[in-house]
Amino acid sequence: MELTSKQRAYLRGLANTLEPIVIIGKDGIGENLVKQANDALEARELIKCRVLENSMLTAREACDALCVLTRSEQVQVIGTRFVLYRPTHRKDKKDKILLPKAKKTV
Repeated sequence: MELTSKQRAYLRGLANTLEPIVIIGKDGIGENLVKQANDALEARELIKCRVLENSMLTAREACDALCVLTRSEQVQVIGTRFVLYRPTHRKDKKDKILLPKAKKTV
């Protein structure tokens, strides 16, 4: 799923109030961290992550790696923080994020 610029802008607005729930430290991205990120994305669809200063990864590198490992989309990378989005397949629509419609290209 490729997000449009309008969808990214909408998700960035939603992410402003989020606190980081996935923290990447000096050990980098391991199996447990990927599981934590997957669980968070399944529960929330939109998460903010933070890379600690003692990590060997930059936020961009960590974001790129987690996008691949969790099959999520990058919404934003700023400084040591980044935001990921992955729509869930839950049937319960009350907790799902409804994105603006993408324009169809002809």
